[in-house]
Amino acid sequence: MKKIKLRLISLLFGFFVLANFSYAQIPDQIVVSIQNGNDAGLAEFFNENVELVVQTHDDVYSKSQAQQIVAEFFKSNKPKQFTIIHQGGKDSPRYAIGSLTTATGTFRVYFLLKNKDNKFYIHQLKIEKQG
Repeated sequence: MKKIKLRLISLLFGFFVLANFSYAQIPDQIVVSIQNGNDAGLAEFFNENVELVVQTHDDVYSKSQAQQIVAEFFKSNKPKQFTIIHQGGKDSPRYAIGSLTTATGTFRVYFLLKNKDNKFYIHQLKIEKQG
């Protein structure tokens, strides 16, 4: 009986470690920046050019232009909560899909990360109104 309990505890512990490892794929700073509406923190992860789809903006923008657009979005839509719903990719590229609840509604957030010089950069960011 002790062996079964020990194996069960080990299995559960292994599951939680594996589950936490899978969430470590997306840098925490990105999640926290979206959660807090921190455009400057998010822009630190922007590639030199970013494919951006945010409200009426749908194009490839420079890092500084993309930051201004995201800042405008966060100003008009103050974030309340952000959660990652799904993520994938092993090395590069990686992607995540999340749900952003704001004062004005809920948005689906998608971003694509690519590894460059051992750092992940956002190459694509989409923030689309749900419902």
